[in-house]
Amino acid sequence: MRVLVLGAGFGGLELTSTLSEVLGDDVEVTLIDRGEGFVFGFSKLDVMFGRTVAERVVHPYRDIVKPGVTFVQTTIRSIDPTARRVETDAGPFEGDVMVVALGADLHPDATPGLVEGGNEFYTVAGAFALRDTLANFGGGRVVVAVTSTPFKCPPAPSETALLVHDFLSARGLRENSEISLVMPLPVPIPPSPAASAALLEAFRERSISWHPNQLVRELDPARKTAVFTDGTEMPYDLFLGVPAHRVPTVVAESGMCVDGWIPVNPHTLETSFPDVYAVGDVTSVGTPKAGVFAEGQALVVAAALIAKVRNETPTVTYDGTGICYLEFGHGQIAKVEVTFLSGQAPAGALQGPSIDFAGDKSAFGTSRIQRWFGRKWSLA
Repeated sequence: MRVLVLGAGFGGLELTSTLSEVLGDDVEVTLIDRGEGFVFGFSKLDVMFGRTVAERVVHPYRDIVKPGVTFVQTTIRSIDPTARRVETDAGPFEGDVMVVALGADLHPDATPGLVEGGNEFYTVAGAFALRDTLANFGGGRVVVAVTSTPFKCPPAPSETALLVHDFLSARGLRENSEISLVMPLPVPIPPSPAASAALLEAFRERSISWHPNQLVRELDPARKTAVFTDGTEMPYDLFLGVPAHRVPTVVAESGMCVDGWIPVNPHTLETSFPDVYAVGDVTSVGTPKAGVFAEGQALVVAAALIAKVRNETPTVTYDGTGICYLEFGHGQIAKVEVTFLSGQAPAGALQGPSIDFAGDKSAFGTSRIQRWFGRKWSLA
């Protein structure tokens, strides 16, 4: 069986690793991505706040050496889901099965004034560039804000506001600075009331101003002012924004999307096209756009493909469960487990925050680099 995997994020890496591990050379997997390497979302914050350097957190795709798997670094120019075929700068590729795991593209230019008058911290380039911007910041009014929905990793803006507090405090700049967090949600993490309550208490303790149910629609660089969707304004000296998320253009042009994203069967991740699956941020499956959910969805698709090769009936369905590690600053980390089941209200639980969960977070990252890239790695 030939499996064509588009995208080497959490979903694509976990899918190819599982297929190789179980089927080896009995499956022919082609993994395509335009990037040179993989970067964890939390690693972007580590670089941004000067806790590590970029070279330590980029995991080159050239390190992928697995039975049955071929990685191709190239740009996909068109997708034909009916023929399960793509055209790329490296030529055409096709498969008996195609899995779309291309994630969401980020568009800072979609928010007027963001490129000219602010900073975004969601792309790798944006987060890495902020290392120098923050190092040279002398204090003042800091605004962390979301510019559109949906957006990846909903806890990340809260983490960023808390880490800005630590960063400024360590440099003796906090007393002369203000930190505001602007989000479109009523609470920081709606599926987990306990996590939201803990974050709101952390904001209160650190004098971080919380602005729920708001989006920033534009920046006025000349006046250094953020304008909310309701017309109210907030001045800033440093703006850290979550840019607009959109399905990749090549996916939008493929005919697979409905209302901007790929609809899938929430239990099997099948699209409306035979033998075509989609996982992760590119879908409208109903879970948050976060890597851990893409990973769980990939395991379901892998189980289905393994059963197909073995002429068995698939028995694994997606349970909508994911765990994320949430930084509270001061070395404190919480573990948040949430479940999103189709037709049911999401539910979430909180453990911590505690210094003890730093080891859990480290194990999460190092285990996946070992599994996906076959090498050891340390978060430190």
